[in-house]
Amino acid sequence: MHVLNILLQSSSGIEGLKLFGMKLINIEDFISLLVRFSLNLLVIIVIVVGLYAKTSRRKDFYFSYIAISIGIFLLCFLLANVKMELGFALGLFAVFSIIRYRTDSIPIKEMTYLFVVIVISVINALANKKISYVELFTTNLLIVGGLYFLEKILNLRQELTYRILYEKIENVQTGKEEELLADLKLRTGINIKRFEIDRIDFLRDVAYINIYFDINGKKKSEML
Repeated sequence: MHVLNILLQSSSGIEGLKLFGMKLINIEDFISLLVRFSLNLLVIIVIVVGLYAKTSRRKDFYFSYIAISIGIFLLCFLLANVKMELGFALGLFAVFSIIRYRTDSIPIKEMTYLFVVIVISVINALANKKISYVELFTTNLLIVGGLYFLEKILNLRQELTYRILYEKIENVQTGKEEELLADLKLRTGINIKRFEIDRIDFLRDVAYINIYFDINGKKKSEML
């Protein structure tokens, strides 16, 4: 008991220290930061590595999802005491809803996962003292469970698109859609669902064609 009293007095003394008018440390808030950050990071890793990575070949999004989650969580947590919690959260959704990377547009499924990552980070950061940790854990668990149900149980397919340069210009004619699709399947080895002729260059006798196919929800033999 004597040691515990000394520790409590020490912590109270440390919390009273200030540097340039700012508290050096707030023990309760610091522990809350560590617990919530660990929970948020664990949930995001489970979603990205355990769910998204299993059904997607877009590994370039792994880094983005985790980095955005960390940034959003810390930003929201540190600004949680400012009296604009709801408006601030809605503002974040508005900003990230119009994000478009300059290289390629983000596919619908990847954008959905990005939205989920932002939602989880905001929830874990802005949950106030009126919400218990049991409710917070349950909310995260429900989100992960919902994604698992959609990915594994419903076995949703993810559509991917490639843009290819096609030189058999005689097949790019009205009425020869079946011949063109069969030739594209034969050359690429992909079970193409549909295609779109983007542009035809008659000077070079080539066509730019977008092909669409599923990359999950099917057996490997079906992709051949």
